[in-house]
Amino acid sequence: MKKLLLSIIIITLAIISAACAEKTSEGKESTTVKLGISGTDTRIWDFIAKKAEKEGINIEIVPFSDYVAPNTALAEGELDVNAFQTVAYFDVFIKEHKLDLVPIATTVLAPMGIYSEKYKDVKDIPDGAKIALPNDASNQGRALLLLQEAGLIKLPEDFDANGDLTQIKDNPKNIEFVAVVPAQTPRALPDVAASLINNGIASDAGLSPLEDAIFVESETATPYLNIIAVQAKDKDNKTYKRVAELYQSEDTAKFIEKEYKGNLIPTFVPLSDIGW
Repeated sequence: MKKLLLSIIIITLAIISAACAEKTSEGKESTTVKLGISGTDTRIWDFIAKKAEKEGINIEIVPFSDYVAPNTALAEGELDVNAFQTVAYFDVFIKEHKLDLVPIATTVLAPMGIYSEKYKDVKDIPDGAKIALPNDASNQGRALLLLQEAGLIKLPEDFDANGDLTQIKDNPKNIEFVAVVPAQTPRALPDVAASLINNGIASDAGLSPLEDAIFVESETATPYLNIIAVQAKDKDNKTYKRVAELYQSEDTAKFIEKEYKGNLIPTFVPLSDIGW
């Protein structure tokens, strides 16, 4: 009986020990980081996860189907980090929902483009033409800034990244803007002179900003850089910062450029450049 009891104690202690300190194949302690993303494309994070694993960091990718749950899950501690959103979206979301989250690194720019089935150049868009653009706050402001960059409209100097159509200062071609649900912007193409389409939605529609767009957002669009976010209390966490460093490495940038053929642009800038 004593031997049986001793065996049970030894087995129990072994299980507890194994749960507290996982080991890598190289004998290092392994730390698991739960990472929330939106969508099913895990190519970049799969690449980073392989590098992280060698350093004892196990990245567990948790996919979501929307742009709300990854932030609420992070705020509630169900995730350690998330990486799916632009600076502009993040700033508005955490303010509206009173979440104590912060960015720890920038990642990529998924450029928005102006697409057309009728014209090859934005300069060819005629007076009085119809242009479709997203109707939600963050995407509409982004679309208007892109239209200004393309020389089609002018906006006030203090234009907010989440501004709307009412703030257009000058519309020299008297363009008629058609605001639609973001997912409908590709479907609007047959009925308008041009449509402003988000990168992800364009990709789902079989469109490429480099191959199909007549004008593409530049790397200077800092409000629309994507970020890695954590709870504010974890902003100095060494493991999470190391994950960010692995993302912002030269080999990761080369992987993104090769894998996405310019449809995603690695953009690693200081947090001060995005207002943090």
